[in-house]
Amino acid sequence: MLEINEYGDVIQIRMSREWEGKPLYWVAAYLVDGLLIDTGCAYTAAELVEFLVGKRLDMVVNTHFHEDHVGGDSMIQERFSVPIYAAPAAIPSIAGQPFLFPYQEFVWGRPAPASALPVPPVITTPLYAFDVIATPGHADGHVVLLEKNRGWCFSGDIFAREAPKFIRPEEDMGETIRSLERILAAAPPHRLTLFTSLGRIVADGRTALEANIRYLRELARKARALQRQGCGEEEIVTELFGGEHLFARMTDGQYTTANLIRSVLRMTD
Repeated sequence: MLEINEYGDVIQIRMSREWEGKPLYWVAAYLVDGLLIDTGCAYTAAELVEFLVGKRLDMVVNTHFHEDHVGGDSMIQERFSVPIYAAPAAIPSIAGQPFLFPYQEFVWGRPAPASALPVPPVITTPLYAFDVIATPGHADGHVVLLEKNRGWCFSGDIFAREAPKFIRPEEDMGETIRSLERILAAAPPHRLTLFTSLGRIVADGRTALEANIRYLRELARKARALQRQGCGEEEIVTELFGGEHLFARMTDGQYTTANLIRSVLRMTD
């Protein structure tokens, strides 16, 4: 299932596996001036390729290696013979067969292996230049693309919402804060639009990133205070969130509020 939206020169391609006539989980890729940023999941790869037929496609950049961002890589590479770029840390996973939990297989499917090249510091198209900024925290080898003249930031999964309630176990909120600060330092002072992988377009991106940073730091402060009072992890989750999130059961214990609490308690800033 594809849904196409246009924002000036940016084409947003929202993709989801269809189940009983309904989308399971939307993820967005973006096509701008011949550059495709991310390729969605394996279940929508054929639809994405058909959409791209007849359009200019010069290259692909993966913001990171997760299965909902690289699922179309192999089919696009075979059909269009265009280079695919990713951070060096992400390349082995894109070329291999990483472990997936059953929920990942069901919602997004298993990507076919693809060959990726190390992404250069700047991606240039005929009209635009995108700075490639390392933004670990959500995943090793995560990058964002920042077009300073237009104030566009294609943010992958480093930013999803201002106040996250659950994360994966490998996510690092300290690194996430540093990555968000890196984006803010590089972006134009008065213009920053976030094009997120969830499909949300955030016109006031600077305010959103600053709010995300404040939320994580305040959450860490509250969690540490409860820990000093002798509260354990489960008690902290209950006190601050009213209990574990439903996603914990839906994702085989991968996306949990407990993961978020563990991560903010490890933060050093």
